[in-house]
Amino acid sequence: LAYTMPGFATSQRTLEQARRLIRTVGCTYHEIDIRPSCQQMLKDIGHPFHEGQPVYDVTFENVQAGERTSHLFRLANQYGGIVVGTSDLSEMALGWCTYGVGDHMAHYHVNASVPKTLIQYLIRWTALTDQLGSEVSPVLYDILETEISPELVPGEESSGQPVQRTEDIVGPYELQDFTLYYTLRLGYLPAKVAFMAWNTWHDKHIPGWPDIPESKQHEYTLHDIKRWLKVFLWRFFKTSQFKRSCVANSPKVGSGGSLSPRGDWRAPSDGEATAWLAELDRIPD
Repeated sequence: LAYTMPGFATSQRTLEQARRLIRTVGCTYHEIDIRPSCQQMLKDIGHPFHEGQPVYDVTFENVQAGERTSHLFRLANQYGGIVVGTSDLSEMALGWCTYGVGDHMAHYHVNASVPKTLIQYLIRWTALTDQLGSEVSPVLYDILETEISPELVPGEESSGQPVQRTEDIVGPYELQDFTLYYTLRLGYLPAKVAFMAWNTWHDKHIPGWPDIPESKQHEYTLHDIKRWLKVFLWRFFKTSQFKRSCVANSPKVGSGGSLSPRGDWRAPSDGEATAWLAELDRIPD
């Protein structure tokens, strides 16, 4: 069973992608408009959006994320199934998920130890080799060309791309996944991670790229790297551990490690990022 649940900010582009993907892979298609139930909750708590004010705060966003998850768990009860979660290793590291009744929770998180960049690579390989059939591959390519977004804040560009972009907030996933690997698996300090990242990305014309389109080959200055490394350190060490301390079960996949408290990573939820940020300050701009 596959469900798509459009809300206040769902673009026509991603809605059509969901419809096409569900049908071409052969799942049973269902669509639930969550806006009425979200409106009821916003009314119950006295949120200004219910009165017609364009207030798109974290409460407005999480009402939608929570409503989707609540529906999924009750559907699992109704049909005797399980909720297969969507959170991946990158989102777990950066705390980019709605805690509790939100995408943070599922009966089983199949991607919880797979970083976002590896998921993108595998999707591209699946499409290139028609692993799921020739009808599915064009949908996968279209998804890869869509900006990563939770689509919880209304608005879209003329091209159909969402205006709310995840990487504008948490940073480029290619940089953050790079930092995560060398922090989690090898324990490198920020200065060493930054040095390695600069050598990797300071000039996109240096050969040796993996099999990704030229349009996806980026370069970053040391200033860029330091900026997003600070975001990573703050979110990873300071603000997100409480979410990882109670994640759903998941498999351990690959050599990148796991952030489950039952696996590779154990840390206090009230930890501090002070020492890591002090190390970051030693890096020149």
